[in-house]
Amino acid sequence: MKVKIGSYPDHRWYHNYLHDWFGYLPKAKVKVKIDKYDTWSMDTTLAHIVIPMLYQLAKTKHGSPMVDNEDVPLELRMTHEDTIEGQLVSHDIDDGVHERWDWVMTEMIFAFESKLTNWEDKYSSGEINYDSISVIGKDGTEIGISWEKGAGHTYKLDIDGLHAEQARIANGFRLFGKYYEGLWD
Repeated sequence: MKVKIGSYPDHRWYHNYLHDWFGYLPKAKVKVKIDKYDTWSMDTTLAHIVIPMLYQLAKTKHGSPMVDNEDVPLELRMTHEDTIEGQLVSHDIDDGVHERWDWVMTEMIFAFESKLTNWEDKYSSGEINYDSISVIGKDGTEIGISWEKGAGHTYKLDIDGLHAEQARIANGFRLFGKYYEGLWD
């Protein structure tokens, strides 16, 4: 994959006239070349691009979009005095708007970073050791194989922890989709 996005052109006073007369507005030059292997694991390919962009946006943001109460933990939610049925009473921004957006950004970054790691590995330990046992039918012939834990089998899986982290990752991707239009500086 090769991506080249030129700087956005400065808007000059005469661009208004060029747009009015000819429909011309200067645009950034954009070139994107996608190779076949870029889409083999497109979710991972995009994670490599999205993570540094989210980090930069988190550092350089000049504002924060509104975040719905149900998308943040209880301690970050707007109080009942700030809302009527979940909506802001006025157009004033409450004190927690930036903290809520920072939390959403952190969850999005967590989800994309998880895509680039083997995060599941921390929930399992030990060795897997199974012995194959022949299953014999009534006529004395082998009809299949059964597997039983062997002597060195010590494998453990924290399924609750694995499911909790998977839910957090899925929520980070959900937030990315929901607040996609809020990814601006």
